[in-house]
Amino acid sequence: MGTFALVVLALAVAVALYAVRIYNQLIALKNRYKNAFAQIEVQLTRRYDLIPNLVETAKAYLKHERETLEAVIQARNQAVAGLNAAAASPGSAMALQQLAGAEGGLAQALGRLNVVMEAYPDLKANQNMMQLSEEISSTENKVAFARQAYNDQVMAYNTYRQAFPAILLANTFGHAENASLLEFANSQEIMSAPKISF
Repeated sequence: MGTFALVVLALAVAVALYAVRIYNQLIALKNRYKNAFAQIEVQLTRRYDLIPNLVETAKAYLKHERETLEAVIQARNQAVAGLNAAAASPGSAMALQQLAGAEGGLAQALGRLNVVMEAYPDLKANQNMMQLSEEISSTENKVAFARQAYNDQVMAYNTYRQAFPAILLANTFGHAENASLLEFANSQEIMSAPKISF
């Protein structure tokens, strides 16, 4: 083998190793944002599991508010479906929009429940209701932190994927699209509406 052939071979090996490095980094960043979404899923699932308990506790006091309670359960079920769709495809813009919309509907339903509960002092004083309210509020904070961590990981992935030289190989390696951020229409309103104050 001549010197020129060795130089070409060494250059080809170097390019191949660099391509492998880019591929591995894309995979690592994608796995990080998927893991971050899994943390959101854990917290949302916890919150969704608390809502039926909240409704059951309120039922005894809110006998004439059946529509409000049913709306909360229906909104909760839609949010669960939205979460399942998003969990099946973290980073998918359509799935995350569906989740954000369902979360908005749930926040509105819980907000209406909060307004109705203001008229029932005995319900507000109920120990179970106070505990559930505290757990839901705590979970809301955890969701907010998990969502921020997810969005940070998505930004890291998207930035790396769009940067040179990764952009030259991203499509070839199956990373053709950016991952989507999880944003709510009005984060402050949605994150505060489900909180039940006593």
